[in-house]
Amino acid sequence: MRHSREFLRHIGGEFNLPGVFQCAEPYGTGHINDTYHVRWLANQTPHEYIHQRINHFVFKDPARLMDNIGRVTAHLRGKIALRPGAQPEREALTVVPARDGRLFFQDDRGDFWRTYIFITQARTYDICQDERLAREAARAFGQFQADLSDWNEPRLHETIPWFHHAPRRIEALEDAIARDPHNRAAGARPEIDFCLKHKPMTGLLTDLIERGSMPERITHNDTKINNVMIDNDSGRGICVIDLDTVMAGCVLYDFGDMVRSITRTCAEDEPDPDRVGMNLRMFEALVSGYLASAGAFLIPVEIEHLAFSGQLITLIIGIRFLTDYLQGDVYFKTHRPGQNLDRARVQFEMVEHMENSFDQMRRIVEKYC
Repeated sequence: MRHSREFLRHIGGEFNLPGVFQCAEPYGTGHINDTYHVRWLANQTPHEYIHQRINHFVFKDPARLMDNIGRVTAHLRGKIALRPGAQPEREALTVVPARDGRLFFQDDRGDFWRTYIFITQARTYDICQDERLAREAARAFGQFQADLSDWNEPRLHETIPWFHHAPRRIEALEDAIARDPHNRAAGARPEIDFCLKHKPMTGLLTDLIERGSMPERITHNDTKINNVMIDNDSGRGICVIDLDTVMAGCVLYDFGDMVRSITRTCAEDEPDPDRVGMNLRMFEALVSGYLASAGAFLIPVEIEHLAFSGQLITLIIGIRFLTDYLQGDVYFKTHRPGQNLDRARVQFEMVEHMENSFDQMRRIVEKYC
């Protein structure tokens, strides 16, 4: 839904913004929230912001979500400010409070809005164009985790319960198979069999965490390349954005999702399995960048499972696509019949590529330890 200029002027007026409203335009390529880049003018000086409508059908409790973001961004700015030459206002998101002091505003339609200071002279990329960009993204996500590794505040709220919990995801798939509300299971038998064959690996990381062998940490949980702002001049990853899924979790989920999304050599919904591949040079770039910033706080069991994490997260995402296909495409947006099944097949092909390359991946991790 696109909102009018006058409506966005009204929204901006509900936040503590100086001066007068100038203009607004849609911003970014996200599919969950509605995002606008807006400009206000105060004392002849332009000030730029992001207005964002929070999708409260996906995020059921925006107030708790914003409590998470407020606490996390405050913690990050405090850590960044201690580094010589750092720019906390560019290296962490800054939430602008509403006039009533809350970190969000709820409009007459029941929609929830938030405002951030816009980070200038930086951009995001929807496609990882080269190994340098992969390395910078991984370094930025690793630094994000490192800055939150000493978190000692109350536990963050779960904005999406069980988000990367593999045993729960396989249970949901088995339920969809049993109910088969759209009679699609027969046509997805090879994909179903693939998931059931790999079921034993789904509990590996959750078991380690539950036994206390692997720590629970604060994680981003959506580590796509376009969730890092890249500085225009230096080419460095300066700020991690899109904090809606920041929760307590496992750092390997974040690294694994980078591997899943950045090393893939084709579109996520590629219908031809022969075109699916994995770029090991991109994997090495991710490892080198990530360990450069995160290596100091990771413990041996986390490093030991870095190569495996890509397999697990890719399997989880494939399970989610397949489950949604069997349920009638109710969660992920689709633009053609069978798109979610194609997405699942790509993930499962990627899992096989990672399994076949596992020894090489482990040697790459050892190289940078």
